Amino acid sequence: MFRPARYILIRITSPHLISPTNGMLKYLRTIMTTSDRVGNCKNTSNDDYFAAIHHISNIVRRDIYMERTLNKMCISNIVNSELVYRVLRSCCRCGIESFRFFNWARTNHPNYDPTTLEYEELLKTLSRTGHWETMWKVAHQMKVQNIPISPSVVSFIIEHYGKHGLIDQAVELFNRLKNFNCPQTTEVYNSLLFALCEVKNFQGAYALIRRMLRKDAVPDKRTYAILVNGWCSAGKMREAQNFLEEMSRKGFNPPVRGRDLLIDGLLNAGYLEAAKGLVRKMTKEGFVPDVGTFNSLAEAICKSGEIDFCIDLFNDVCRLGLSPDVDSYKIMVTAASKVGRIDEAFHILHRSIEDGLRPFPSLYAPILKALCRKGQFDDAFSFFSDMKVKGHPPNRPVYTMLIKMCGRGGRFLEAANYLVEMTELNLMPLSRNFDMVTDGLKACGKLDLAKRIEQLEISFRGI
Repeated sequence: MFRPARYILIRITSPHLISPTNGMLKYLRTIMTTSDRVGNCKNTSNDDYFAAIHHISNIVRRDIYMERTLNKMCISNIVNSELVYRVLRSCCRCGIESFRFFNWARTNHPNYDPTTLEYEELLKTLSRTGHWETMWKVAHQMKVQNIPISPSVVSFIIEHYGKHGLIDQAVELFNRLKNFNCPQTTEVYNSLLFALCEVKNFQGAYALIRRMLRKDAVPDKRTYAILVNGWCSAGKMREAQNFLEEMSRKGFNPPVRGRDLLIDGLLNAGYLEAAKGLVRKMTKEGFVPDVGTFNSLAEAICKSGEIDFCIDLFNDVCRLGLSPDVDSYKIMVTAASKVGRIDEAFHILHRSIEDGLRPFPSLYAPILKALCRKGQFDDAFSFFSDMKVKGHPPNRPVYTMLIKMCGRGGRFLEAANYLVEMTELNLMPLSRNFDMVTDGLKACGKLDLAKRIEQLEISFRGI
């Protein structure tokens, strides 16, 4: 029988109790009124209901005498599966407190019958916070009541065992799944594989892969990614390559190409130069990475500041047949705009339109910003108008950015026009936008217009 390691719980509690101030008592009355409405299932206000859940969650997290406080609230008529589940989710970082609340709900409310959802949420919270002994008590309660544990929750627990370095417990749980009516699915195998890689037990991980194949559990993309990422993070790129080649010889090809997995593994391990070198080798041989792999690589390269390299790489892989997606275009337009390669940014944007992508604000906003930074305001205004005419309306952040850039460039008349345009579209401008525009107009001698902008702010905000 599995015996988890003994765990001594030390509670450090605040000496200050929650005092029933007038404000708190008033709020409790609100909660109780809300409870009556929810219990009657008539005219229920969502805001009041979620306010009640928020308040109960705060009590669970902070009140030393939680049960006593909850009993005083007289909320029996709203304690049901949905409320308990929402409170448990809200308190997902409070293991023992969540367990106490769950027990309070069960023991004080005979009409409340816990469902699998609440049990599994509690198991995840207890494993997340490392309260293993309590977690097993809940698991055995589920077993007694013939409530099965889903493979996804078992996987969650095994991975957290791995994160805490408790690999023996992870293996024992994996071996005892039949006792909980839980099958050893590919997802569960992957979780144990992850736990083994967390503790750098690659020999055990490889043995698990062989067992997985013997048991006819088909490896998926994550199976390969976990092991490749683990080997790459340990600097064992050769072992990762050998593993992919061996799996290919056995007929178990990964859902994505092996070199894409290697690139992802190198990026996850922080080996950017090695990942770039592998992509260079691929492109020289006439191969292109998967679009998801390229996006991850492009993002990492841009963060490192090598934006020119990233743009050149993008052009190379597109020539070789890469089909960029929305994320690809967003990364590349932003990158080209950031280094002032505006013509390149326009070229990428037009390419996205040719591919059938409808330009959205965050795709063309970097170009607007780059034009303004270079002082090409007329080009920026023309481009902005062109986007609107073609049916790609800007959002509040784009207007805010454009007004700010106009202010920096001394184009206060245009800034005022965009401010008025925002209000006509019912987009609330920031207070500092109004202040900047009015101050700028006054400095330019446009006193009448400045006064009109001040009146616009008053009427728009209703002050």
